[in-house]
Amino acid sequence: IKGLSMKFPIAIELGNETQAYGVEFPDIPGCVSAGDTLDEAIANAYEALEGYMEFLFEEGDPVPQAGRIEEHRKNPAYTDRIWALVDFDITPYLGKSQKINVTLPDRLIKRIDAIVSANPRYGSRSGFLAQAALDELNSLHS
Repeated sequence: IKGLSMKFPIAIELGNETQAYGVEFPDIPGCVSAGDTLDEAIANAYEALEGYMEFLFEEGDPVPQAGRIEEHRKNPAYTDRIWALVDFDITPYLGKSQKINVTLPDRLIKRIDAIVSANPRYGSRSGFLAQAALDELNSLHS
């Protein structure tokens, strides 16, 4: 399966000449980062998330679910923050792939195959189905 991505919201505290931009992952307590510029703060957030996911994987803990920015904005702890999404490939942290037998209607399979053909990011029918399942699980969690 090609990379399955999850978009994690980050809350960014604005920096200035004397203070770095601070980054928090509202869905992942304790996963924080910073940077001297906004671009650097976002890039460093990706690296912090990568390290956090490696730790979770080693401990056998599940991948955290990504929430929605709209919900996090209601939290008074994030007043005056700007928001961004970190698009993260979680495939290596989901465990090894298993083959399963799935039965779907013919027309649905044809529609899936057409989307996969037009969008190489899915890589295969399995990649599309895995990403669709992950997206649905995230929306149910929100």
